[in-house]
Amino acid sequence: MAAPITTIKKIELTEAELQQAKVNELQALIVEQQQSLNKILELTAELDKAGVLDALNAVVKAKDELAGIAVAQASREPMTNMLNNAMNLVGVLTAIDPEVTAKLKSGIASGVREAELYSGTDEKVSIFQLMKALNDPDINRSIKFGMDFLKGMGKGLNGK
Repeated sequence: MAAPITTIKKIELTEAELQQAKVNELQALIVEQQQSLNKILELTAELDKAGVLDALNAVVKAKDELAGIAVAQASREPMTNMLNNAMNLVGVLTAIDPEVTAKLKSGIASGVREAELYSGTDEKVSIFQLMKALNDPDINRSIKFGMDFLKGMGKGLNGK
């Protein structure tokens, strides 16, 4: 009968053997990905010819200075006003029912199309034509919507 195993010898590779194993693994990967690597090399060559790599390298080297400029520009009052206005606009849009905005969008598009049809005429509109136009259901609906909008906006401005 064989003698029992009492110790296990761990095979430790030398530094040179580890490096050789890594080189072999890398060679196998290069062979597998040859097409992709060729495309990457072609792309980087074209970027270098166009000067993009030099520009990118300059940007990376100047990243701290560029970050300082970006922060300084973003903290200017016009920029902070724009960001605050954008956030308020988003708040307005989230408060409105999407069906209402879709209907309003459709109405505005239709109104612009209609206005384009008659934009070339320099004909003056008389008071009588304005009064007569109020009887048109489409015009009346728009005027009523505008008046209701103005009433609601007035209430909002008053804090009610």
